Amino acid sequence: MSVAERPEERETAAAAASPERWLGPSDASPDEGVVEDLPLIDEKAVEQLTEGLISHYLPDLQRSKSALQELTQNQVVLLETLEQEISKFKECNSILDINALFSEAKHYHNKLVNIRNEMMMLHEKTSKLKKRALKLQQKRQKEELEREQQREKELEREKQLTAKPARRT
Repeated sequence: MSVAERPEERETAAAAASPERWLGPSDASPDEGVVEDLPLIDEKAVEQLTEGLISHYLPDLQRSKSALQELTQNQVVLLETLEQEISKFKECNSILDINALFSEAKHYHNKLVNIRNEMMMLHEKTSKLKKRALKLQQKRQKEELEREQQREKELEREKQLTAKPARRT
């Protein structure tokens, strides 16, 4: 006979497959039979035990609560301080940007001053060159005039030196 054919083995296999089979006697619900298992307890004793338990743990809990409140307040102060520091760093960054802009402006101002100085120097040189050119032109004109006058004098002299027929009277 096979396993499926024996009736007692079929029951054992079915019981092993059901979820109830996996729970043992100690795995029962913790609330099952609580009221039935407990003997009658004096309510005054329960109240005293509760007060004793509360009086034992309450001071620690209150200290913990005040410590947590203090920590929360310190965290708020720390967050505010941190935000102020962040804003200071942002200001520092903007100041660094402003400083960079000022240094760049100074650099370009120096360039402009140099360009202006070069333009003034070039203006002075061109003025001197114009004066020199004018003097040279005047000198050439004077020399040309003197040559022209010299030529005229020489022509006049040659005219006077050339033989003239005598006049007969």
